[in-house]
Amino acid sequence: MNENEPINFEELAEAFQGPEVLAIALLGSHATGQAGPFSDIDLVRFVESDADEPDGMGSHLINGRLVVVSDVSKSQLEKSFTQPEVAVKTIAGLRTGRALFDPTSLFQKVQARAQAFTWDTAMQKAANLWSSRAMVGWIEEVHKGLEGLRRNDIGRMLNARHGFSWGLSQVIQTQRGVLVSGDNAFFDEIAGAIGSESRWVQLRRTAFGIEDADGLAPTLRQQVEAGLRLYIETANLLDGVMEELDRVLVRETVGLIEQEFGWNRKKGIL
Repeated sequence: MNENEPINFEELAEAFQGPEVLAIALLGSHATGQAGPFSDIDLVRFVESDADEPDGMGSHLINGRLVVVSDVSKSQLEKSFTQPEVAVKTIAGLRTGRALFDPTSLFQKVQARAQAFTWDTAMQKAANLWSSRAMVGWIEEVHKGLEGLRRNDIGRMLNARHGFSWGLSQVIQTQRGVLVSGDNAFFDEIAGAIGSESRWVQLRRTAFGIEDADGLAPTLRQQVEAGLRLYIETANLLDGVMEELDRVLVRETVGLIEQEFGWNRKKGIL
């Protein structure tokens, strides 16, 4: 395979077949026709059980191209259809994937199931529960952010920033059932689900460190402060769906943030 020539994906997949491999599919940008010269080739191998570990999993450089091979067992695959935090990351990819090796039509059946997948009441209930628990989990990052700002501790602020940006993005993605088309589309597609001009989206941009309209990037402190405000906004969005005990903890955390900075929602400062 020459990096300047069209890729024969079926031929490439042959190198990663084995007795334990039930099917191989091409996922990601190469499957959707959106790949660029630096795009990696995502090959997903479907295996029977978690114990199956065929040779070849991992990253490979083949004629100048990065080929990433991952294995998915049947039990792991099932989570795409039953666990909302997994479904939002995988269903769209399964829908647009391309079978390269599928002797028993396993991937064909999986893809048909993904096409028919709907975000039903049971899935929404599970998404609400997962997001509720996740908001409690990110309370630790709130405390790291507050302490990091107090001490001007870069390490604490970086940990907090990760939770506020990536962590709260996943919370909203899961609770709203945003089936992102790919890793690279998550930022815009989650923003679109909330509203690109919403306060939540604007705070999230700052928490991620994205430049403003004038091309000025926020400082780390500004990113963390925006992230703390973003936690409050996220708590407001989820207040009606959180578990009662989780809601108590989250509301207390919101109160701590407001008290620390003198922010007051009634005065419109938030």
